[in-house]
Amino acid sequence: MIDAIFRWLESRCDPFPPETPAKPPTTLTGFVIHYARPFWPLLLASSVMGITIALIEVSLFAFMGRLIDWLATTGPENLWAEHGWFLTGMGLLVLVLLPGLKFFYNSLINQGLLGNFAMRTRWQAHRYLLRQSMEFFQNDFAGRVATKMMQTALGVRDTVLKVTEVFLYIIVYFTGTLVLFGSSDIRLSAPMVVWLIAYLFVLRYFVPRLRKVSMEQADFRSVVTGRVVDSYTNIDTVKMFSHAAHEDTYAREGMGDFLDNVYRQMRLSTLLTSILNLMNGALLFSVATLSIWLWTQGAVTTGVIAFTIGLVLRMQGMSQWVLREVGNLFENIGVVQDGIQTIARDRAIVDAPGTRPLVITSGEIRFEDIHFNYGKQRHDVDNIRSPGVMDGLSLTVRPGEKIGVVGRSGAGKSTLVSLLLRFYDLEGGRILIDGQDIKTVTQDSLRAGIGMVTQDTSLLHRSVIDNIRYSKPDTDLDEVIAAARQAHAHDFIQDLEDLSGRRGYEAHVGERGVKLSGGQRQRVAISRVLLKNAPILILDEATSALDSEVETAIQENLFSLMEGKTVIAIAHRLSTIAAMDRLIIMDQGRIVEEGTHQDLLRRGGLYAELWSHQSGGFLAGEAAE
Repeated sequence: MIDAIFRWLESRCDPFPPETPAKPPTTLTGFVIHYARPFWPLLLASSVMGITIALIEVSLFAFMGRLIDWLATTGPENLWAEHGWFLTGMGLLVLVLLPGLKFFYNSLINQGLLGNFAMRTRWQAHRYLLRQSMEFFQNDFAGRVATKMMQTALGVRDTVLKVTEVFLYIIVYFTGTLVLFGSSDIRLSAPMVVWLIAYLFVLRYFVPRLRKVSMEQADFRSVVTGRVVDSYTNIDTVKMFSHAAHEDTYAREGMGDFLDNVYRQMRLSTLLTSILNLMNGALLFSVATLSIWLWTQGAVTTGVIAFTIGLVLRMQGMSQWVLREVGNLFENIGVVQDGIQTIARDRAIVDAPGTRPLVITSGEIRFEDIHFNYGKQRHDVDNIRSPGVMDGLSLTVRPGEKIGVVGRSGAGKSTLVSLLLRFYDLEGGRILIDGQDIKTVTQDSLRAGIGMVTQDTSLLHRSVIDNIRYSKPDTDLDEVIAAARQAHAHDFIQDLEDLSGRRGYEAHVGERGVKLSGGQRQRVAISRVLLKNAPILILDEATSALDSEVETAIQENLFSLMEGKTVIAIAHRLSTIAAMDRLIIMDQGRIVEEGTHQDLLRRGGLYAELWSHQSGGFLAGEAAE
């Protein structure tokens, strides 16, 4: 029975809705309501139940006062005869009804809200963030973004629950107390009214300051997390330069600012608690003194003294609880407001209304007068506009053509590829694949039609087979092994074993693939692209991390993979692309030369200069830069 109730409440709201999440509002109220909307029925039910419980608890103090009066005026032999039914009803209320109500109330909170609310918010926020542009993630720490996503989910949940719980309890308890005091003697309400007014003034003074400190604290916490994660993520660089002490200082600076903020918060909390203790003492003294004086005047009974003092003691505990909860509430509000700045951002790259899937028939690629400079206006010292990263470049790659792209660092080679994949939007011109403007097709279909191997290969912290299958998730093991053999990765994969004892293709590769060498990571990445078998292939220094013997073996498989595909290959080692159908030489965002390897050497231009400067397979001029 109880398990059935739990399961029913846990299934009231799907924590993983399949709908694509929309951008949340940027205002605090709108942001919270956006994520709380699916839980309103449960929140309403818990509020009604919470009000009922609070009313019953307040009424118990009045019952205790009445019971004391009965004990003082009724003999033992007549107590049950005169008040038995009432006493029995109160017994059932305390033993059955109140525990039952609290069970259902706690079930609503614990089973219906606490788990699903935070998880649903995380799910939706994560899915929205995952579809942000490359620039979004390049401008922030990955650990900081993840921390804000996790903290904000809890902050939204706790903000909603504390608002509904705290303020309902405040309203019921304070209102109930005033009504009970006034029904006994209106004069008993005076100390309570004065205390309540003073309490509100104290909150009015301290809460905004606590709110400001809490907002700052959320940001300091994120900064510390980001700095620590940055050190851990780049631990190889830290070890290489023996900079553990430097990283200590870097983390300590962030932690020091965080601690200063904590000190300010604790000072405010101590002052607030001290003032509240003084107010509570004054309230207890004034109510006790006034009720005793009224008793001496015959205006109230002994029971009234008992329940007023008992209720004041309860109110003192409540005021401390409300204080803590209000402090936590504004701490959560600070976390949420800090998270809004990260989560509720517009996406820089979006699919326009009416976009359709890309259909690749032949693989022709056209760059038409494209301009791009990462959204910046570049000016030299004379305030004359200098060329952008891409400055009026036009290029047509014919169906099935294999071109090599060459140029010094900063010429725009990798940017050209990023624009083709629509990691960024053009500032002028357009890019077409088989006559379709890439801005008019869905991003998923665009990238599904392009296979790419980069120089800086990072793998997911999952198994080898998961990493290879990432390009084609439904592939069976035989196809995965075949792709790994083509990339000369099968032999070393068989020898892998992780700390959990998983071996071979099931072994996990560590964060960003750190458990593999650079060459091994590259071969896994090549396996992934071989498996994808997309009609357009991009190779950005695809074999740079490999030794010469393995590179020569893999080149044979890459050339077979290129058959029938449109290929754009970027390489610093010109020997790896000299056999391409055409070479494109770039400089300062423009194409300055194009032709075959032999044609370009005969012209004696930039390509011939770069070729003559090669030393050990690399561009000496680029190394000098």
